[in-house]
Amino acid sequence: MKSRILIYDSNEEDSVQNDILPEFGSNLRASYPYTEAFIEEIEEDEQVVTFLSDEQLKSFLLIAIKRNLEIALLPHPKMIHGIKGFGVKSSLEDNIAYILLEEKVSKVDVLEANGVPVFNTILIGESLSLMSSSVARFGFQRFWQRLSYFFKLFWSTKLVGFNIKAENQDEINTAAIGLIIVHHAQSSLISKKILEHSVINDGKLHAFILAPKSISGLFWFGLNSLFRTNSNRKLPPFAAHIKTSSITITGDQPINYSQDGVLLSTEKLQIEIGKGALNMLPGQKLNIENKGGSDDVYKVEALPKGDARKELLKRKLPLINHATTEEFKDLFSSLRSSSITSSVYLVLMLLATLIATLGLFGNSAPVIIGAMILAPLMAPIISLSMGVLRQDRTLIVNSSKTIGWGVLLGYLCAIFITWLTPLNIANDEIMARVRPNLLDLGIAVGSGIAGAYASAKSEISKTLAGVAIAVALVPPLAVSGIGLGWMEWDIFRGAFLLFLTNLAGMVMAAAMTFLLLGFSPFRLARRGILYSLVVVGLVSLPLFFGFMDMVRENNILSKLNGYTTNGVVLRDVSVRNIKPMRLTVKIVADKPLDKTELENIKNEIENIVGDKVVLEITVAMKVE
Repeated sequence: MKSRILIYDSNEEDSVQNDILPEFGSNLRASYPYTEAFIEEIEEDEQVVTFLSDEQLKSFLLIAIKRNLEIALLPHPKMIHGIKGFGVKSSLEDNIAYILLEEKVSKVDVLEANGVPVFNTILIGESLSLMSSSVARFGFQRFWQRLSYFFKLFWSTKLVGFNIKAENQDEINTAAIGLIIVHHAQSSLISKKILEHSVINDGKLHAFILAPKSISGLFWFGLNSLFRTNSNRKLPPFAAHIKTSSITITGDQPINYSQDGVLLSTEKLQIEIGKGALNMLPGQKLNIENKGGSDDVYKVEALPKGDARKELLKRKLPLINHATTEEFKDLFSSLRSSSITSSVYLVLMLLATLIATLGLFGNSAPVIIGAMILAPLMAPIISLSMGVLRQDRTLIVNSSKTIGWGVLLGYLCAIFITWLTPLNIANDEIMARVRPNLLDLGIAVGSGIAGAYASAKSEISKTLAGVAIAVALVPPLAVSGIGLGWMEWDIFRGAFLLFLTNLAGMVMAAAMTFLLLGFSPFRLARRGILYSLVVVGLVSLPLFFGFMDMVRENNILSKLNGYTTNGVVLRDVSVRNIKPMRLTVKIVADKPLDKTELENIKNEIENIVGDKVVLEITVAMKVE
């Protein structure tokens, strides 16, 4: 039988006497409170069972490594990080039974920072430590005080300069909010969700370097970490990953870091793996079998270097990411070209309006969709939104001229076709675009976002955004031209309002999207954004009333369709007009109805609607 001694925290004397010693019984040769004196009492090949806090265990492990002692761990109430790092179960009884039955010990790697064992995680950078709740100094403050400090720190976060030298790699000079360093995949929540094949005995540590370019990016990383699934193991786009045996970190200023929840500071941090340094009985949840290989990983492409590093170190982390010089150059070159009126643009605009107008007269949705695909309006609208955002007068003027020429050509085409066409009845496709409401504004906003995002991202097809833009503009433009051709001012006014709403909504939404993508500082963009919001607000007033009319219309239809009174049923109710209220109703009855009965039905409908009603009635006889 293996000889064992117990080393324990003297502050937990009651737990030792009541819960631990009775379970071990005669399997313990002796028990000692944790002091330097117990070292001389350890015999050769004797197993040391520890019941110590994290702080005590770190001190003891230095002795155990130096003397090659065989150890086994029991879960102490204050051994929080040691439990995670060494895979120890939280139940005393389970661990004691495991220690008594399991004879096989292993040589286990140990992560060390400046010579001190690390059980769980090292968080470098004070901001990152506080955001990860690894702060000891706030233990006695109220929750709201800690929360307040957290948000103040969050909004004043700055990147810090770091010099990082991994084994067998050149030194990196970069800027980051901080680093997360773990030993293996089981030691922390973040490593569990990112690392797949990483165990304690692969001789490697993992360093994650976080270099967000904006507060919004950092906030998104926090949300993504909370809801990350096991199948999603991708790093955030601003993070680097180094897997190595040792890493040296220095900074432009002293390094503030959290080691297993304790805040520390140093000028230089040397972190390395002690290969097989600890002779121990591994925890029941600790995976020591290396199945994932021991190759180094060096993914640092996302880190800012050179001029980008210098620029980020000058200021606080911005709320919104600023686009790179390359992104600015490519996008502005494209938008300036798109803002110029060209013969190709005019021809496509003419053809799109021609097809849309004919499709409207033919009451054909597929033909109208074809016109939407052909329409070239995306380019000048997106150029206009960037001009408004950045107060670029040349871009605004050129884009407005291009849009204006396209609209004028569209009107002339629609009016000319209307004069040539003998049809003069507004069908469903035409009437669908003469009563705009807030839902149409929502469509415009979505279209503007799609256009701006696709223009900023080279990997997205511009055709997709072109369809979204055309959906919101070409049909109302054609309907408005039809209204002019017929001299029907209600049709012209309603369709033109829809056209203006969509144009203003798209410009505002595209400008906001470019702002969020970092193509303009807020101080430059706020005037253009304010003007866009004012225009959209003014246009939205009649849309609100149109939306309320739509809500009222839907309520009327839901109340009247299928309504039964005096043996008759109301079917196929439709609202022809709201002010004055004009309804068409099919009445299904068993017998012919006289004028008095029809008047009674009308009065009952008025009571339900709450307004005077003009009825257009169709009577259908039910024969059984």
